[in-house]
Amino acid sequence: MLTFMLTRFEKLGAFFTVPSVLIRLCLIALPIFFIPAQTNAETPRFAQVNPRTTLSFPRDFGAHPDFRTEWWYATGWLQTPDGKQVGFQVTFFRSATEHERTNPSKFAPKQLIVAHAALSDPAIGKLQHDQRVARAGFGLAQTSESTTDIKLGKWSMLREADGRYRVTLPARDFRFDLTFTPTQPILLQGAQGYSRKGPKPEQASYYYSEPHLQVSGAITRNGKAVTVTGSAWLDHEWSSTVLDPKAVGWDWVGANLGDGRALMAFRIRASDGSSLWQHATLREKDGRLRQLNADAIRFTPVRYWRSPRTQAKYPVEVTLEIGQQRWQLRPLQDDQELDSRQSTGAVYWEGAVMLERDGRPDGRGYLEMTGYVKPLKL
Repeated sequence: MLTFMLTRFEKLGAFFTVPSVLIRLCLIALPIFFIPAQTNAETPRFAQVNPRTTLSFPRDFGAHPDFRTEWWYATGWLQTPDGKQVGFQVTFFRSATEHERTNPSKFAPKQLIVAHAALSDPAIGKLQHDQRVARAGFGLAQTSESTTDIKLGKWSMLREADGRYRVTLPARDFRFDLTFTPTQPILLQGAQGYSRKGPKPEQASYYYSEPHLQVSGAITRNGKAVTVTGSAWLDHEWSSTVLDPKAVGWDWVGANLGDGRALMAFRIRASDGSSLWQHATLREKDGRLRQLNADAIRFTPVRYWRSPRTQAKYPVEVTLEIGQQRWQLRPLQDDQELDSRQSTGAVYWEGAVMLERDGRPDGRGYLEMTGYVKPLKL
């Protein structure tokens, strides 16, 4: 998942900057006398992405608190015993604020933890979703630096020693109890995990994926648990930098192709719809990795859907061309708009899509589209 969130924390604003709405939501419930004054405090300096850095595992499964923004993002398709198909999304974010790091107060909101969860079921007709946000600390919201071990209240994602992920997530309208089992090696995006997001070297993130995760577990709705199986794609990404000033959003897709290949592609868009930066990764069945840049990638809208809530117009059907290969992306359902104004302040489209090639099914994935809704002024 690319999802390099304009922090994924402000899908319509500057890359990797925490929006004021998020800070307000986390601070508004705090008694003001618990937050020591920061007169003359220095703004923290965040770590920067270095193209010469080599990712190291299992350490890099964990959190990187010296960087401004980070997320663990899982999307996938699930099947119930009666053959019904549904899509799901689980994302945990960590964001370092500009609060002084040397502040000894346990109440100082130095790190924020945010989470989104969504279920896409055509029988419902629109995306069901929920969100959480809290300061890190007090055993209620935390991330581990040694492995993927994230907790936000009763929501959690844990990577076990054998590589399996366990997700426990009781949301408002549903509950996930899911296990993701790796079936393929880690996929390092970009140049061995150094993923460019623009023309300047510092416009980059560290980024790896785990495609073709085997999913098992249960989804509970209306008090009834249903067993599910399926496949998922997991992204982990972290950085401190910004997109090009001309960027207004992006389109990203991560797909598990039917023959075992893994495909990721994204483009950063300007206000006129042109592409400021593009990249794609295609891992073949034999493990060979193809990295493709702008001249070999084309996103072409085929059909649009207009949200009745925000009036945003999303290209929900897209033709994706990667080199000499072409796929048609078709949504599981049109209404997969996610409103995260209670946590990140953004509204975006994030949905399950089917991939077709030459008129035949060729895989399943998730498409994310940001920057189609004007930012809200609070």
